[in-house]
Amino acid sequence: MTTTNPGDALSRRQKFLYILLLGALTALGPFTVDLYLPAFPALEASLNVSEAAVQLTLTGTTVGFALGQLVVGPFSDKFGRRLPLILATALHIAASLGAALSTDIATLGVFRVLMGIGAAGGGVVAMAMVRDLFSGYAMVRMFSRMALVNGLAPILAPVIGSQLLLVMPWPGIFVFLACYGAAVILAAVVLVRETLPREKRGQSGLTARQRYGVLFSDRIFVGLLMLGGMNFGGLFTYLSASPFLFQDVFGFSPQQYGLLFGINSLGIVAGVQTSSRLIKRVPPQWILACSTAWMFLMAVLIVVFDQLGFGLWGVMVPLWFYILGTGFTFPCVQVLALASHGAQAGTAASLLGASTFLMAGIISPVVGWLGGNSATPMGAVQACCIFLAAAALWLVVRPRTVPSIH
Repeated sequence: MTTTNPGDALSRRQKFLYILLLGALTALGPFTVDLYLPAFPALEASLNVSEAAVQLTLTGTTVGFALGQLVVGPFSDKFGRRLPLILATALHIAASLGAALSTDIATLGVFRVLMGIGAAGGGVVAMAMVRDLFSGYAMVRMFSRMALVNGLAPILAPVIGSQLLLVMPWPGIFVFLACYGAAVILAAVVLVRETLPREKRGQSGLTARQRYGVLFSDRIFVGLLMLGGMNFGGLFTYLSASPFLFQDVFGFSPQQYGLLFGINSLGIVAGVQTSSRLIKRVPPQWILACSTAWMFLMAVLIVVFDQLGFGLWGVMVPLWFYILGTGFTFPCVQVLALASHGAQAGTAASLLGASTFLMAGIISPVVGWLGGNSATPMGAVQACCIFLAAAALWLVVRPRTVPSIH
């Protein structure tokens, strides 16, 4: 019996191990972002800076993610997957320790950028390794199962961060992240096997610039970059605004906020798993059409309910369903973007990740500049992001022209 994917030769146990390892590698990014969210008010008070200045450290992290992925992706296509993973994660460990020792917001911001660059390795390499091993619906299944593992990160990270704040000041959070990075390196050295054979590295003979040229000449891929970036922009608007909104406006403690964040993150996990199953029956481009329309409606409801004075529940309910919509969007963007680009999977994954985090880094501070004394700025920015995502889908991707996946 001929196998169509290298991953078909893996046993059930080996596939399970890959799911755990690659999910944990991908989770380094969400942990880097989400673990310190409950500490935003503490950072504001400790460093004597504004809310917007603290949010800029989150922006720095997302910009670092974008830059790191642009480097790691092509590097992994040329030299294999394991080496860039190990080097990037080593940078993440050093930057985490630097952040823990920071005494001013500027220094912290620099180390947060470096942490983002270092954490980029896990996400890019994990996505590229899945594309090395699988294609079509087999790739969809792997992404959805990995999402069950890395989906725990945004649920557990703020809960862990809020609990750490009970026993240590905010620098302890970055020490914890350094320990997580050390565990990732250990797993990469001991357990992660190379999925890109030497004979396939640089097989196309293209330089990194030419690989990017191939991808940017694909209209569907470019449209998905725009859509994915705007989807992440809306999600990061919530990430940057919610610590101040729920703790300062609605009076949540860091522990209560961590619990609420975990509940909201269940929406992403539910959306990813449901969407991954729907893809077998409904083409992913049409799932995107529905999810973007749904998220736009929920973002508008956040603004309307806030203006009508519906209070906490008027924000929490539509926000949860908005986050559910982002979960539906993620696997569809990943599958459509990587399906036709197996020869440059690392570069494609890096561009996909870079565009999302770069857009998120640009958009999320807007909420801080608009003010965090109500939910209206957050909902309005989210509505604008998803409106542009829907425009990218219909005007650039054009759902009716997308080929089917196999």
